[in-house]
Amino acid sequence: MHNGGVTEPKTYGDGLAVVTVTYSPGKTLDRFLDTLEKATEREVSVVLADNGSVDGVPEKAAAERDAVHFVPTGGNLGYGGGVNAGVATLGDEVGWIVVANPDLEWDPGSLDALLEVAQRWPRGGAFGPLIREPDGSVYPSARLLPSLGRGIGHAVFGKIWPGNPWTRSYRQEKAAPTERTVGWLSGSCLLLRRAAFDSVAGFDDRYFMYFEDVDLGDRLGRAGWLNVYAPSASVMHIGGASTSKASERMLSAHHASAYRYLADRHRGLLWKPVLAAVKLGLAVRLKVETRG
Repeated sequence: MHNGGVTEPKTYGDGLAVVTVTYSPGKTLDRFLDTLEKATEREVSVVLADNGSVDGVPEKAAAERDAVHFVPTGGNLGYGGGVNAGVATLGDEVGWIVVANPDLEWDPGSLDALLEVAQRWPRGGAFGPLIREPDGSVYPSARLLPSLGRGIGHAVFGKIWPGNPWTRSYRQEKAAPTERTVGWLSGSCLLLRRAAFDSVAGFDDRYFMYFEDVDLGDRLGRAGWLNVYAPSASVMHIGGASTSKASERMLSAHHASAYRYLADRHRGLLWKPVLAAVKLGLAVRLKVETRG
């Protein structure tokens, strides 16, 4: 479990590694690896941090491709826990880590574009590209941190009043796709300075699913690093349009993680009534989302 501590600084090389968490990824993994070959001119190693796949796809990919490594995590550790396990296998020559979902397709040169942006931001700890969905729309991957006010408004009205000001503010949907600092970046594709990742002890593995990227962005900011949106780089997330078909279990996990994030940051008797309102709003939203 992440203990909230800060590790001693360590010197790393300039090597690049991609860590993706696999769990029976199916045919999307080949597309991920094929398009990655044109995403950068640099040498890159790929770690498949496997949380218990049963389709044989990650093992096959590692056997057939150079520089692709199959790393069993020992169980289903969730997204953040899987990433942490994968990063732990990297040597000190790797100073740049790319965390990405295996259902991602890379635009040509996209990873090199991210690295170019990183050179302009020496205090940048995390860098996120523009993420497109399969229909061509831009996913709101660069957002404000969810304050209690925005959290309650988004939780209560997000589904029944999609255009509400709290959701619009949180998702930053109307913000122009310009290079800028943000509160947090989507963990579906994220370039991380390894020194920054180490400084906050990586992902908090109490977040089994969802909000691990929000939590990471917040903790990076608190540690003095910047989260930088870099839309000069772009990728496509095949799974980005699937949230409407999410199971009740996944939605429940999302809301539980949202509550954990806010509760972790608002402790004490003073906040109990407010957090109770958040919990109620999330419960109402879950009913709306799973209705019918």
